[in-house]
Amino acid sequence: MDDTRNENTTVFIPIQWQLAGLLALLSSMGMVIIKVLDASVFSWWMPVLNFGIVLGLGYIVIHQVLKQHIFRRLGVIYQLLSDTNSKGANREKINGAQILDALETAVKHRVSKNQMEITRLKQLENYRKDFLGNVSHELKTPVFNIQGYVETLLDGGLEDEAINRKYLKRTAKNVKRLNNIIKDLTFITQSDNAMVHLSMRAVNIVSLIEDVLDAIEIQAEEAGVSIALNPSSLQHYMVEADREKIEQVLTNLLLNSIKYGKEGGRTTLSLLETSEKVIIEVKDNGIGIAKEHLPRLFERFYRVDKARSRQKGGTGLGLAIVKHIIEAHGQKIKVKSKLGKGSVFSFTLNKWRE
Repeated sequence: MDDTRNENTTVFIPIQWQLAGLLALLSSMGMVIIKVLDASVFSWWMPVLNFGIVLGLGYIVIHQVLKQHIFRRLGVIYQLLSDTNSKGANREKINGAQILDALETAVKHRVSKNQMEITRLKQLENYRKDFLGNVSHELKTPVFNIQGYVETLLDGGLEDEAINRKYLKRTAKNVKRLNNIIKDLTFITQSDNAMVHLSMRAVNIVSLIEDVLDAIEIQAEEAGVSIALNPSSLQHYMVEADREKIEQVLTNLLLNSIKYGKEGGRTTLSLLETSEKVIIEVKDNGIGIAKEHLPRLFERFYRVDKARSRQKGGTGLGLAIVKHIIEAHGQKIKVKSKLGKGSVFSFTLNKWRE
């Protein structure tokens, strides 16, 4: 075996010995010079003896000085910088000779950790700005619409039955949109604070899908999109889930496929199984999603096509809510998509075990 470990090996000499050795060497050299200049008989053993005495005394004095005035204070700094576990276990014990290396390592670790924290805080700050901007924009649109309709009615439109009924319907539509935004924001806030309560029980996933398909049938017909459950998936799987929450997940995914579908398009739901889980897959042949959008797809208010999304009246929180619900179930959701070809969303649920 080619052993190259010793090529860069550094022999560690404590700083006390280094300083004491330097002091002893200077003292001995001075004695040699004095003897030579004095022209008296030179004894070789005298500088050697002097070197040993000065080295020993120098080490003791320097060690005590460093220990009392430097190592002790550096040790306190090291203890403050060192990480501890949650149980408050003792930190690594080091002696004075190792304190400088240990302190250097601790400082580098803390600097690296602080840099990572600063980067994370900057990302959170940018996210907060985007989030507040998106929230204000989402709320502004229905509020301004409602304000315009109400002002029109107050300016005389209230007396015209045709106008007041039309504008009241539009006002009601925007109020409903406001209510949906507030409801979704409330859910997101509860998710962030770990306040989402799940009522886990046995759920017939095929029956649930059929109920969701019935509920969104009108929207699908208006958009010209056909939605159906794959005939090969009609086995009645029983899963462990919160029925209402998973119903919301399926509804959001299907409405999303309708929103980004195309005239005459189709969306297919399929069920697959493993030994422990059931995989629910929602596949469409809509407009698809570009690769660069996929990493941010589940962010709050993130829109691939902002104009199309707002025209359809979405809150921009649907996929974020889907992700929160699936993760609350201890599962994951995945997406695959290709621009112009369609998208596939899939998530898992545990099988019900009696």
